[in-house]
Amino acid sequence: MVTDAPRDAARAIDAMRRGWPIAIAAPGEAPLTLLAIETADPRALVAFAPTGESPVLLSSGRAATLKLTNQLDAADPERPVMVEPAPWLDFDTAIALADPALDLATPFKGPFRTQPVAQPVASLAAIRLARIAGLLPAFFTGGRDAEVTITPAAIDRHQDARALAIATRARLPVDGAEDAEIVAFRSPDSADEHVALVIGQLDGRAPLVRLHSECLTGDVLGSLKCDCGPQLRAAIAAIRENGWGILLYLRQEGRGIGLVNKLRAYRLQDQGFDTVDANTRLGFAVDARDFGVAARMLDLMGQRQVRLLTNNPAKVAGLEAAGIAVIERVAHSLPPNPHNARYLATKRDRTGHQL
Repeated sequence: MVTDAPRDAARAIDAMRRGWPIAIAAPGEAPLTLLAIETADPRALVAFAPTGESPVLLSSGRAATLKLTNQLDAADPERPVMVEPAPWLDFDTAIALADPALDLATPFKGPFRTQPVAQPVASLAAIRLARIAGLLPAFFTGGRDAEVTITPAAIDRHQDARALAIATRARLPVDGAEDAEIVAFRSPDSADEHVALVIGQLDGRAPLVRLHSECLTGDVLGSLKCDCGPQLRAAIAAIRENGWGILLYLRQEGRGIGLVNKLRAYRLQDQGFDTVDANTRLGFAVDARDFGVAARMLDLMGQRQVRLLTNNPAKVAGLEAAGIAVIERVAHSLPPNPHNARYLATKRDRTGHQL
């Protein structure tokens, strides 16, 4: 049975993480049954595809790394790629196809052929769902016994910022801003709970606003690979000095790919790839964050005009596209250290950050 309730995307994510099959049914297409490669095991694959033959669905980015995009059926860079079954495409080989961190250990794969993607809408939705679930975007396909069947529309609604609402608020004195208030936001269909830290008192001016994406390694553990922790503390200080403003803490770890995949990107960086190439080799966009969430949070707090503390033009564009007027961009730069100098240079040179 195909269902569209918001919670069904959460059920599908739970099933994928448990190594259970799911199905995605797009209008006009036959249902596409999927088993996430990352969380499967050989026994689960046999139950899913008793014949031992299962095409493998990969993101276009991962297929490009594997040199599969020079084939006709894989020529569209926006369309996922379906790898044709082969006697040598067993479970271990599928794991090597899915995880680019294993490329140095298993440099020679194949030969492989692609086949036409019969369910392009469902296939693209599957790649999107893998990112939301924090899993590698790679699936066995064509099996049986789906635990839950959902539509692409249900996946879209799972991340619909319009469902976000204020859950509660409380006084929260923090280091550097003892007069702060914390405001919590959540939606009925997602476990992510975003928060805003309101510093100072509204004074009629547009607030100084910082959009800060969650970074466990930088914010909590003090990682030197990025500048997130220092940026967070500097933003609180800047807002306090300004008199009032808002820090939005967005639960979009790793530019929207999740903590585990961010750590996989770190592993690729240790192999010599920069942060941009690491994300694309994993099969994700360079930046998968949704700044519409931030716009919704500001709207719920009655702030439609802001001064934005950022070096990232994409944040300005994301807020403005969602109806928030950015009347000024305020630079937010910090000096590099030996561990993050390349990372900051990559942000400047390849993602347009105005450092």
